[in-house]
Formats: sequence, structure tokens, C-alpha cells
Amino acid sequence: MAGLVVLEGIDGCGKSTVAKAVAGRLGDRAVLTREPTDSWIGRAVKEGDGNEISPYTDALLFMADRAQHTLEMAEMVKRGKLVVCDRYYHSTVAYQTVSLRRKGLGDNFAWLLDANTRISLKPDVTFLLVLPPKRMPERISDRAERSRFERLDILTEVAQNYERLAASDKGIVRLDATQPVRQVVEQVLAAVKERNL
Repeated sequence: MAGLVVLEGIDGCGKSTVAKAVAGRLGDRAVLTREPTDSWIGRAVKEGDGNEISPYTDALLFMADRAQHTLEMAEMVKRGKLVVCDRYYHSTVAYQTVSLRRKGLGDNFAWLLDANTRISLKPDVTFLLVLPPKRMPERISDRAERSRFERLDILTEVAQNYERLAASDKGIVRLDATQPVRQVVEQVLAAVKERNL
């Protein structure tokens, strides 16, 4: 069956590892993708990471990349593929709400959620890999470079925003990311099978 499966969570939760393993286990019918993409818009998003830009510009770059990516994913689904996406609009809502608030621009959670759901596909299921933020440093200790978001204080707020999303969206399945990766992979595969995807 075709559809869209999304993996979400804070940095270090293991979503990229799980997404890759799940797509591999699903075989040829699955397509693994991620955000930001490797397109020219996705590269602009990554370039903005190290520069002083407006947090609104930052949020809109993520959304521009997503709008194009969504068209591509919709085409994959139309061709009968099961798309496994490492991050989607939930990340922009969770992370950019923090960025905008820290710049004194208020709580933009509702605006970001509304704007992003307008340009996005509705996932068939979204897996939120829940990791206590204090566990993040040990999980990313081997990374050569870190993004501006990979700080405990920021990720604590990001995790709270993910919980806000989970509370308002029944399509989000929370999974304990402190479990061994293989267990998380099996839980994702079982849930995908249960939904006939």
C-alpha cells in the first residue's frame, strides 16, 4: 500500500537511524526521504543555519523547501510508493516556535501549524520518538558539527512543542526512544502493518 510515514523527535532521538532501517526492511516499495532536502531550497535552509537571519526568514525557508518536497512526495505516493520521511512539518512547528519566542516574537505555534498543514500532505502516521532532552548530549557526542538547536535548553522547549503537537493530533504515535533501536524499528513496522500501509 502507498502512503506517508513520518519520523519525528528532538536531535539525538534516533529518528534518522530508525527511518533508514524501516525503509530498508520495507524494501523496494518504500522510498526514504528527509527534510531539509538536498534541493537548492534545502541547501538555502542549511546555509541559513550558520548565519544571522530573521527567524521568520528561517521558518519560511523551511516551508518553501517543504512545499516543493510535498509535491515530490505526493507524486511518489501516487505511483504506489510508501514514503518514509525523516522530519516533516512537525519539526518546523516544534523548532521555529522556540526560535521566534526567543527573539521576543511571542508564541507562533498556532500560526506555524496552520501555515505548514496548508502546504503539507497529511501523514498516514507520524512516529514521535520521545527522548528526555538530558539524554541528547550522549547521543550526539560523536557528531563533528552541531546545529544551533543542539543545546539542552532549546531542546527542552522543542520537546514541549512536540508534546503539544501530539496532544492535538491523533495521527501521532509516541514511542520511547530510550529503547534499543531494533525495538523501536519493530514497533514502527508493526504499526505500519496494522494500518495496512
